Amino acid sequence: MVFLGFGKWARADRIYALEPITGDERGGGRRTRVWIDGVAEPILAGRTERTILHDMGQDSAAASVVLDDALDLAERVTKAVDEGSFDVRDLGRRARRVLEKTAKPSEPEQLF
Repeated sequence: MVFLGFGKWARADRIYALEPITGDERGGGRRTRVWIDGVAEPILAGRTERTILHDMGQDSAAASVVLDDALDLAERVTKAVDEGSFDVRDLGRRARRVLEKTAKPSEPEQLF
C-alpha cells in the first residue's frame, strides 16, 4: 500500500501513471494525479510523484526526496511572503530538516 496523503491509500501494483500538478492547480493538498487500475478518474494526491515512487520502491526516486522537500519549502516561503505572513522561525526549522537529510553520517571510529 502506498500513502497518497490526506487518508488516501492505493495498492502499489495497481498504480499505472503519475502526473505532477503544476501551475495554479497545484497547492492546497494537490501535488500529483494518480491513475489507478479500476478507478475511472485520477486521484488527487497530497504527495509528490517522486515521494510516491520512492514509497513504491523506485530507487531512482530515493535521491530526489530531499529535492521535493526543498521545493516544498520554497513554495511555502513564496506563499508566505505573498500573504505577508512570513515566519522566520518556521522557515529555519524546515530548512534545518532539509539540511539534516543531506548530512553524511559520521564515520565509525576505527579500532585497528
